[in-house]
Amino acid sequence: MKVENNKVVSLSYILEVDGKVIETVTSNNPMQFIFGTGRLLPKFEHHIEGKEVDDIFDFTLKADEAYGMKDPEAIIKLSKEAFRIDGEINEKILYLGNHIPMRNQDGHRMDGIVELIQGDTVTMNFNHPLAGQDLHFKGEVVAVRDTTPEDFANTEGCGCGCSGDCGDAQQGCGDGCGCQ
Repeated sequence: MKVENNKVVSLSYILEVDGKVIETVTSNNPMQFIFGTGRLLPKFEHHIEGKEVDDIFDFTLKADEAYGMKDPEAIIKLSKEAFRIDGEINEKILYLGNHIPMRNQDGHRMDGIVELIQGDTVTMNFNHPLAGQDLHFKGEVVAVRDTTPEDFANTEGCGCGCSGDCGDAQQGCGDGCGCQ
């Protein structure tokens, strides 16, 4: 069976940045995902599409194909007041390098990294930690199988990249998205 849209794919791989291994996923505990649902980097999926079990892959994603270049506008100075919880500023989470989940003005989750603390100001970096980096992947296709309704139930929304339930035409799901 080939890696293609709406197949459950299991991969083992090593991810290197600048020749340094930053992540290892083994065949004993492979990364598993539904192919073509928009959950992975598009160029990553492009490189494994059509592969079969036991096929090897080895490719590099340039920064602009991965998480993009670092955006200086994603580095923001915030008042410590932004970290007030239940009436008190939570100083325990304010240390250099800490990843803090936050929400923007539209309510979307954004993960930020504390880069600097000066007086009452905290500088947060909301760039992806791998922004500006070329990513080298080498690994193997461990398994490929058809999806089941349970596979889609275990994803956010219906698993077809939309936010509604399968068959909900108002949310853009149903015909053509692979939901069963």
